[in-house]
Amino acid sequence: MDYKEIQYSLENGLAILTLNRPSKMNALTGQMRAELTHALKQAASEARAVVLTGAGSAFCSGQDLSDASGSGDLDLERTLRDEYTPMLEALYDCPVPTMAAVNGPVAGAGANLALAADVVIATESAYFLQAFARIGLMPDAGGTWFLPRQMGLAKAMGAALFADKITAKQASDWGMIWEAVPDAEFDAHWRARAAYLAEGPTKAFGTIKTAMRGSYDKSLPEQLSIEAQLQGECGKTRDFLEGVTAFMEKRPAKFEGR
Repeated sequence: MDYKEIQYSLENGLAILTLNRPSKMNALTGQMRAELTHALKQAASEARAVVLTGAGSAFCSGQDLSDASGSGDLDLERTLRDEYTPMLEALYDCPVPTMAAVNGPVAGAGANLALAADVVIATESAYFLQAFARIGLMPDAGGTWFLPRQMGLAKAMGAALFADKITAKQASDWGMIWEAVPDAEFDAHWRARAAYLAEGPTKAFGTIKTAMRGSYDKSLPEQLSIEAQLQGECGKTRDFLEGVTAFMEKRPAKFEGR
């Protein structure tokens, strides 16, 4: 696919997908959703970690309400089912670690796109906004699923009903994201974090995602059984052998991702 509204780069096992409509605060269009879905699937097959970030001063302002994908009007149900769902599933189900590097304000569906990543790192000047109620809508793009799990029902309900800005620091303190980083350090910090993921034990990272996400509806005995199974798989990898060898030799491990 010839990308027009995102940028895609791949280097040293790290795929970086950049939302690239800076003049529109990277608002989501049908074209951008199709490009993201395609790029995420491509990254899943050739990268060891994926980063999603934004061009310019914002991460993503949410749905571009002027975009009707050529249909003349905005059919929200169709758009969510046919365009958002494949994009969000491609990100959430990606077999390698995913990160949202939130470089600025993020609102609406853009905020929930970021929350679909495994890890969210935001610059301290960023904020998160569930803006839906301001225009007579409810959170979508996975917001009603991600928010209660990541910040608890009370905070999630307030964020949705009041549509208040949540600072990056608040988001970090509430467990909504992993960390908020000073603006001057943000770029170097998230790139270092992303490099760590791209150079890490890819199989182990994948099993972490599987075990953590599947634990909500499991009993402790069921989860212990899953841990045993997945750990057995990790124990057969080259990365486990390298990790143990490096530990014994008191040197950094050089993982291959297999």
